[in-house]
Amino acid sequence: MLRRRLSRTPAACKPQVNSQGQDCRGLPADGLLRLLSFNIQVGISTQRYHHYLTRSWQHLLPHAGRANNLQRIGELLGDYDLVALQEVDGGSLRSGYVNQVERLAQLGDFPYWYQQLNRNLGHFAQHSNGLLSRLQPQGLEDHPLPGPAGRGAILLRFGEGKNALAVVMMHLALGARVRTRQLAYIRELLGDYRHMVLMGDMNTQAVELLEHSPLRDLSLVAPQIAATFPSWKPQRCLDHILLSPSLSLERVQVLDQAISDHLPVAVEIRLPHQLGGDALPQKMSESAS
Repeated sequence: MLRRRLSRTPAACKPQVNSQGQDCRGLPADGLLRLLSFNIQVGISTQRYHHYLTRSWQHLLPHAGRANNLQRIGELLGDYDLVALQEVDGGSLRSGYVNQVERLAQLGDFPYWYQQLNRNLGHFAQHSNGLLSRLQPQGLEDHPLPGPAGRGAILLRFGEGKNALAVVMMHLALGARVRTRQLAYIRELLGDYRHMVLMGDMNTQAVELLEHSPLRDLSLVAPQIAATFPSWKPQRCLDHILLSPSLSLERVQVLDQAISDHLPVAVEIRLPHQLGGDALPQKMSESAS
C-alpha cells in the first residue's frame, strides 16, 4: 500500500550511531569547524537542462550510476565535521532500498547521522534531508516546515546555555510566499541563540534572506558569493551557509564537483572561545568513556 506522510509534528530526536565510524575527531583543538551543504538530487548526475527530461526516470527507478555517484560524494566528505544533505532518499525502489544518509555516513566515516523523512511515498520514494556529524549534539529536533508537505528543517544544538551553537539545516520551498512562512518558523526556532549557523538549499539569493526575510534582524553573514545552480553552468546562488557575526570565517568555497544539479558549499569557521574547551563535546570515544 502506498503510504503518504501528510503531516508531522516537531519532535526531539537522537542521531543514529554509525558503529563503523572510526575517524571521530570531535571539535578540533584549533577551534575550527568545517561545514558542508549539498543537495545531492538523490544521486542523479544532471549535466544539462535536457537531462531533467531524459533522466527523469531515475527519480522513480534504480540505475547503476547512482552507487558510483554516492561513492564520489562520500569521497568529498572526509574533510568536514558537519554536513547538511538535501534531496536524499531514505531507502526505496529508486535507491535500491539504500538509505543514502546512512550510506554516506559510512563512506565519510561519520559517527553520527540522522535522516529527516519529509515525504513518505512508501516503496517508490523516501524524500528526506540528512545530517552527518563528527560531534554528538546535545539536542536534535525534527521540524516539518509550513506549507505543502515535503519540506523540513533539522535543529541541532551543541553545548549548553546562552553560549550553545545552534545549527539549522533546511530545504526551503520554491515559492516566495511559502518560503517566507518557513523562514518565519525558523526565526522562531532560533529564539535568542547568540551563535548560529543556517545551512541548506534555500532556493533564493542571499540578499533576500538577509534583507527581506524574517531573518533580517539576526545580522547574519552570507560569506559565499559564487553561484551553485545549475552545476554545469552556475548562474544562481541558491545554496547557503549563513553565520552569526560571532563566528569568524576562515574559508568559503563552492566545490567544483558537478555530481548533482547543485554544487556543494563548504565553509570553515573559527568558533568563539566560549564554545571551545568544555562547551562542546570532544571525540566520540571521550564522550562515551
